[in-house]
Amino acid sequence: MAEDAQFALYTCVWRHIMVQPCYGRCMSTPDLNLLVTLDVLLAEGSVARAARRLRLSPSAMSRSLARLRETTGDPLLVRAGRGLVPTPRALELRERVGPLVQEATAVLRPAEKFNLKQLVRTFTLRTSEGFVENFGPDLIARVGKEAPGVRLRFVQKPDKDSTPLRDGTVDLETGVVGKTTSPEVRAQALFRDRFIGVVRKGHPLSRGRITLARYAAGRHIGVSRRGLDKGPIDEALQPLGLERDIVTIVGGLSTALSLARATDLIASVPERHTGILRTGMHSFSLPFTTPQITVSLLWHPRLDADPAHRWLRGYVRDACAEQLTDSSARAARPARGPRV
Repeated sequence: MAEDAQFALYTCVWRHIMVQPCYGRCMSTPDLNLLVTLDVLLAEGSVARAARRLRLSPSAMSRSLARLRETTGDPLLVRAGRGLVPTPRALELRERVGPLVQEATAVLRPAEKFNLKQLVRTFTLRTSEGFVENFGPDLIARVGKEAPGVRLRFVQKPDKDSTPLRDGTVDLETGVVGKTTSPEVRAQALFRDRFIGVVRKGHPLSRGRITLARYAAGRHIGVSRRGLDKGPIDEALQPLGLERDIVTIVGGLSTALSLARATDLIASVPERHTGILRTGMHSFSLPFTTPQITVSLLWHPRLDADPAHRWLRGYVRDACAEQLTDSSARAARPARGPRV
């Protein structure tokens, strides 16, 4: 049955992926049907086995191999004893042609009924520091309840390079869309965030009104994944004629907050991204205007129509929205205890 189903998919590709018609004077267009033949030949490493898999005669498969050799300019499979071995060019193509054929068959295959309870899949999410701590628990609980066979793999985001999304090593990503974000990547806003100041309990800035002078006079922690000396906080202070005394630079939010928790240093971090990380610390609004940032959900367009991926995107959005709603509700409750 599995072979029949596979044969049906290959047949579907053969019937539907046709050479585009020429209009007027046209350039020579390669026969895309050869992609299926190439995929099977490289997988089987045998003309006879490939012919049986595609239900063709050995002579027809040999003619297709000859056409592939002419098209690619490479022998692809060469005789070695009684068998055939792939050339370096064939090995390179094998890594590329398989995903192409799989994507084509997915496009032409009728949509299957989506059953979350039977879905078995691992999704890789690349997130900025603080996202998992704040939104991960609710997301994992939601996914585990609806789709127990789904596993979420969270990996750190050292940069904004879109290559992992393009090559499929990452399914989803969260972050701020920047100049280095690939233009073909899809993006959907999750929430807006602002920068706040954070110090340890008992720090001088935890008492009294925070002024520009008090903030600027403190000793600060710079946060930069690339080790830069200046950031958006410093750019906002520059027109005011002020400059932070940055005594150390770290690569992540959790490191900055750990240092601030154990010293008299001041950390300036995104508010919503660090809610859990700031537990037990004193947070305050910055006494000057800083640009807000929009945290978005990013994915490659080839996964737009994938029902499981579409379902996960919705769950990430819901988990973020619910967590932020709960945080806003807690912040709006009147404080208990003596007023200072």
